[in-house]
Amino acid sequence: MKRYSQLIRHEGNSGLFDIIDIAILSTYAGIPVHIHAEGLRGTGKTTIIRASRNIFPKIERIKGCEFNCDPKRPHCPKHRDLSPEEIERIGVELIDMPFLEISHSAKKGTVVGSIDVGKLLSKENPQAALLLGTIPRAHRGVIFIDEINRLADTAPEIVDILLDVMGTKPGRIQIEEVGMPTVELPVQVSVWAASNPDEEPGPLEDIRRQLSDRFDFVVNVERPKDIGTVLKILEGRDLKDDPALEMEKVKEFIKAKERLDQFYVSDDLKTTLASMYINFGLESIRGLESILHGVWMLGALLGKKPDKKDIAYLVRFALKHRTDGKNLAEILKNLENHNHKAQENHQKALNEFSVRENAISVPQKEGYKKDKFNALRRILSVFSNSLKGKVSNAADPKNVNIKAPVHKAVPIKQLDINECVKTEDELW
Repeated sequence: MKRYSQLIRHEGNSGLFDIIDIAILSTYAGIPVHIHAEGLRGTGKTTIIRASRNIFPKIERIKGCEFNCDPKRPHCPKHRDLSPEEIERIGVELIDMPFLEISHSAKKGTVVGSIDVGKLLSKENPQAALLLGTIPRAHRGVIFIDEINRLADTAPEIVDILLDVMGTKPGRIQIEEVGMPTVELPVQVSVWAASNPDEEPGPLEDIRRQLSDRFDFVVNVERPKDIGTVLKILEGRDLKDDPALEMEKVKEFIKAKERLDQFYVSDDLKTTLASMYINFGLESIRGLESILHGVWMLGALLGKKPDKKDIAYLVRFALKHRTDGKNLAEILKNLENHNHKAQENHQKALNEFSVRENAISVPQKEGYKKDKFNALRRILSVFSNSLKGKVSNAADPKNVNIKAPVHKAVPIKQLDINECVKTEDELW
């Protein structure tokens, strides 16, 4: 199995790398992000997803808790009613962020949980106890399902469980066993999946559209498009893994989490998303929530304020499975035109400002206009210096050279109509 540092990033898979980064940061911050990678066989979807566990940050949990209880927010039956002092006495520990898989042979009991037969049949201390399933053991981490379209077709009971887990953030599971009280648990799990939509039984949205909509982002992974990239991939088979590179990625997530509060999504961007929802008749508002959350995570990762380019980038992943191709193309075109128009308006404003600035150094028409401008500049200079606490001789009105207009002022009623309306050249 390849490690993350041995992967080759190229045009066909770069989107998956970006979305995985967003999902890792969000999971680390306590907010699950569900992603689905689609593509032809051999494009590296599963390899990239599985290798990404090498760059997971570690999480802190109550020592020995199989539910991975956060010491600040314990949720399991054993720890949720404990005080901070009691938790401190138990102790805390750092563990790898969980990464578990659900196979196609999985049963409901192995996914959710069941009676612990070992404890039940124990000769020394027989007791009824729960054996946790894959989902509760992956709390605060990631669950991966390969070929999820086949699972959706053959295991509807597992899909129903996933719908509960992915329907809200955090999700929920309910463990029911005869002779034991029902246990309901909140679960904070990111579900990652991969599939080949060109194979039977077909794309996930055609099998279980409800499940497809639960994924925040769907990424289409394509083959490399040039010989050089293929050669790099072939050469990469013999590359040694680089733990230092992977550690740098871990540090990036830690830093990004620390600065999440510094970034936010502006009202302008929210308005853009709301307009998109109305104007293009989108069915599910989950897509907008995914974009909104994604640009926030992206801003923290890149260390910059989110903008409309970030929205345009994430739209293709958040709406791919939520609208048809024609509508998605229209949305992207609209955003592109909007960005170009905004850039043109910005450049126009810069040009106009430049013209005004250049006019300062260009000789003006003789007379009143030049004198008025110089006087205004002196007054502004005085005001600026006053704000800085620097009082100069220019504060004295005697030092301000202002010329009066060439004509005396008269009441407006006495003016001829030609005197009331003049062109700019006539004014000077």
